[in-house]
Amino acid sequence: MITDARMIVSDLDGTLLRDDKTISDFTIDVIKKYQSKGGIFVAATARPVRAASEYMKILNLNAGIFHNGAVIQENGKKTGGYGVENAGDLVQTILERHPFSNIAVEAEDVLYANFKADRLWPGAEYITCESFAQLRGKTADKIIVEVTSLSEMEKYKALLPDELYIQLSENKIGMIMNQSATKYHAISFLAERYHISTDDIIAFGDDYNDLEMIKKCGKGIAVGNALEMVKGAADEVCESNQKDGVARWIEGNLL
Repeated sequence: MITDARMIVSDLDGTLLRDDKTISDFTIDVIKKYQSKGGIFVAATARPVRAASEYMKILNLNAGIFHNGAVIQENGKKTGGYGVENAGDLVQTILERHPFSNIAVEAEDVLYANFKADRLWPGAEYITCESFAQLRGKTADKIIVEVTSLSEMEKYKALLPDELYIQLSENKIGMIMNQSATKYHAISFLAERYHISTDDIIAFGDDYNDLEMIKKCGKGIAVGNALEMVKGAADEVCESNQKDGVARWIEGNLL
């Protein structure tokens, strides 16, 4: 059993955040106490940097994992990650084969799209572009294609090089990402940077994209509201996100 975890990694939505997307004062206080004892607290999220920066500031976090591992930041600067290289060229290939595709690209914390992206993401700020020429030769965090079914997604999968994969999300978008863009790969990168064994890291999560880190870190803990598959893979199950499960476990076991 870990009793002096040097690093804690937590998912945000559905795990550290309550359902209304806030963090309780209790959770903030517990994390600060953990940090004061020398612990390193890391947020690991599918969100882009711009959508997680508020929480990074509130919790005074030095390191964060974004886009499920496509981007790794330390002290506000990108230090690692696993992106989609030559993104503009790949988008051109897709558009040549499927010219009516609705495509969006996340690159350098900016969203580019050839359609009205706020239809899928209400309130989203984005740059409208048709050819994505400005992204040729550049690395993107991920490429997004609008799809209506799993079978439609297959036509895009056929165009991808081996190092990339496409995953259906919300039954309406296909996310094209680097095979290595996972939260656990990013955790391993940070562990090496901080000279910490992944055996000395605790991971908290609730969803499919948290499974690998929950299985492979020294201790994996699922919040009470997690998917059953995640609970089954975890070493322990704590209280739900609504009941400050992450903070209550830390307070009861590490402080």
